[in-house]
Amino acid sequence: MSTFPTPANAPGTVLQVSALLPALERALSEHYRAVRLTEVPDPAAYLRDHGSEVAAAVTSARTGVSDALMDALPRLGAIVHFGVGYETTDVVRARARGIDVSNTPDVLTDCVADLAVGALIDVMRRLSAADRYVREGAWAAAPFPLADRVSGKRVGILGLGRIGRAVARRLDGFGVDIAYCTRTPVPGVRHPHLPSAEALAEACDALVVTVAGGGGTRGLVSGAVLDALGPRGYLVNVARGSVVDEAALVAAVTEGRIAGAALDVFADEPNVPRALLESDRVVLLPHIASATHETRAAMGDLALRNLQRFMTEGTLLTPVPRHPAH
Repeated sequence: MSTFPTPANAPGTVLQVSALLPALERALSEHYRAVRLTEVPDPAAYLRDHGSEVAAAVTSARTGVSDALMDALPRLGAIVHFGVGYETTDVVRARARGIDVSNTPDVLTDCVADLAVGALIDVMRRLSAADRYVREGAWAAAPFPLADRVSGKRVGILGLGRIGRAVARRLDGFGVDIAYCTRTPVPGVRHPHLPSAEALAEACDALVVTVAGGGGTRGLVSGAVLDALGPRGYLVNVARGSVVDEAALVAAVTEGRIAGAALDVFADEPNVPRALLESDRVVLLPHIASATHETRAAMGDLALRNLQRFMTEGTLLTPVPRHPAH
């Protein structure tokens, strides 16, 4: 646990809930009375004795702030997320308590979109599988099997927020036909809007998932959606593992009811179903869509600026939207 004097303009303790970018952790320790909850010998005792001193909590998108932790912090005024996701925190509950919540949008849009397009190319052209084929010495025995091209295909984007639109811009260069699905049509978008995930999957050769996580999108990519995608269709998920019915996906891959999948996220990370590990038609990535030096540094900077704004002015630079676009 690290404790430092509190600046005059920063009343209260800043609670670091989870491991963060080292540079962000250093900044918290240098500028605030920061307590790392994971390093407190007895967290329950600390929260009982000092929970009322905490003014702000800084956490990762993966960890969030649980209901129990929220309840243990009666003076909590802000929850600052390092990451664009915030479904691990009950935002409605927090706002009912008068707690503001922020995330780090925009700064990771380009990297996530880059990876989504890269994953789409990988799974359709079977790049990772071809790499393994060469390394295993199989090329000497037989040519690598033919794959599917990306250019000219029909690509559906499930969710057209910042990341979905960035994916669409990149795919324009491949001459693909793009359609999308959101709760309501997005003004000013020239691509066709389809009314459901199932309708979108049926109309495309590849489905790229970029919706926000949380209860509203849990299981959105269901067995029916995968069946609509069909045995020549591909799934790319750079959103959240919860958006895809993973059991249905395993069955679809195992039974050949979809052509393949490229996945950066999973239902129970870091655990990946064995059937996916054993499938040569699936590209598996360890949740790295935003994992570049540039993006993580920008995320840390924005999280810190959100905290600074709250501790000095009582507001946040990037509060989470009240009605996320799916």
